[in-house]
Formats: sequence, C-alpha cells, structure tokens
Amino acid sequence: MQLTQAQMDEYRTKGYVLVPGLLSGDEVDVLEDALRDLGTHDGPEVAREKSGKPHVIYGPHLLDERVGALARHPGLVGPSRELLGKDVFVHQSRVNAKQYLGAIVDWHQDWGTYHRVDGVPRDEGLMISVFMDDIDTCNAPLMCLPGSHVHGLVSEASINRNAEDSDRAAKWRYDISYDTMQRLVDQHGMEPIVGPKGSVLFLQMAVVHGSTVNITPRRRTILYINVCTTDNRGETFQRPEYLAARDFSPLQPLPPDCLTRYRKKAA
Repeated sequence: MQLTQAQMDEYRTKGYVLVPGLLSGDEVDVLEDALRDLGTHDGPEVAREKSGKPHVIYGPHLLDERVGALARHPGLVGPSRELLGKDVFVHQSRVNAKQYLGAIVDWHQDWGTYHRVDGVPRDEGLMISVFMDDIDTCNAPLMCLPGSHVHGLVSEASINRNAEDSDRAAKWRYDISYDTMQRLVDQHGMEPIVGPKGSVLFLQMAVVHGSTVNITPRRRTILYINVCTTDNRGETFQRPEYLAARDFSPLQPLPPDCLTRYRKKAA
C-alpha cells in the first residue's frame, strides 16, 4: 500500500494521518481472536483494571504470532517507510482496552518515555494505531494536538505517582503539566481521532495525545505497533523487552494475506 500525496501532506502538517478501513473485517476478526487469547495471559505483560479486566497488554507481537504478522503487514510497513524514509523496527507494541469506566490516559508523548527512559535519541518513529472497534466522539477516542510534534520533546512533564494506575500503565508515562497543556491547546487545538474498526492511524511519536475515561457500554480498543527507524535505537535497556525492544531487525513486509491465512486455518 502507498499513501497518497494528500495523506503525506496531512501527516507533515498534523503529525498524523488516519487511513480508514485499512484492515478488512476478516483481518480484524483474526486480531480479535488473538486479543481474546492474550487477555488470559498470566504475566507481567498484562496490566489489569481493578475489575480484573485487561487494561493494557504489552509486547503482544512477542506473545502471539498473529500480532507478529500484523507488525509485518504490508499495509503497515509500507506507509511507515514512506513517512520516515527508512527501515523500521518494533520498539514497543501494546493493546489499550478502554473498558467501561477504565483508567484515563493523561496528556503525554510516547517519545517522552522512549527518550527519557529507553534512551531513544530522536523522535523518528510512529505510533501505528489499529482500531479494533468503531471509535466515535463518545467512547473515549484518542485525542491529539495537531502540529504539536514541531516542539520536539515537551520538557514540562513528569511521572504522576498519584495517578490511579501509577503502578501499572502510568508507571513510566511522563504526563504534561496543566499550564503547558493550556498553552499547547491554545496554539494547536485538539482533535478526536474517530473512524470505523480496521482503520489505522500513523502518529509521529512526539505528537501530544491522551484519552479520557470511557463511560459508555461500548468498548474502545486500539492495538499499537510502535516503530522507530533502525538507526534510532534505545540505548539504556532499563525496561524489560516487552516494554522496550532488544531486536532491532528491520521489518520486512509479509504477503497481503498474512493475517487472513490464520482465518483460513481456523476454518
């Protein structure tokens, strides 16, 4: 798959571009089966809500071959190379499941953690966000500040030890201060990222983003394959491999049926 010039221009301006329906319904079904299996995994990779339901699953591409195939899907690898101009590797993958009344994700940059904790030197990377559900303005969409990537690393950020999930998903997240957010929102505005399931968002890793609590009965799950260019590697190895890569091999695209073949096997 190749992005259009309009899509490339949108990415350069906003720091992100959404490709609606990039994955088919059958491909999403395969990934849904994978997430169902991953939700039963008993290990440190799974952070759970107080109810016991999975909130975040880290490193799913290391735990399940179907998610591993997604990371090499030509619809993800091709645009990543186009946008970044280089080969890429998976720095981190995760699943964020916004269940009813699940924890909020305060304003932050993924690069805030990748740089400060993992030692990733530059913001040459993408959050590739695969919509596992229909997402609208009601069920806690990802919210972004368009154009905020031009600031690079936002220094007015810190780990919030008082966050509800400070021992889980927020443990390494550098939340941006309220005063700084007010300034950034005044400058850039905010945009909810909405679209049908199967849509894929390519988000530059320095874009400021967050999401609120989901008070609807409709789930909002996003599967992230976060990539960096192969010459932009983490150097500290403070966090385990399911949070920060040890394998810097460039992703090579698989055939277009790399996901649907699992559905054929099941049949």
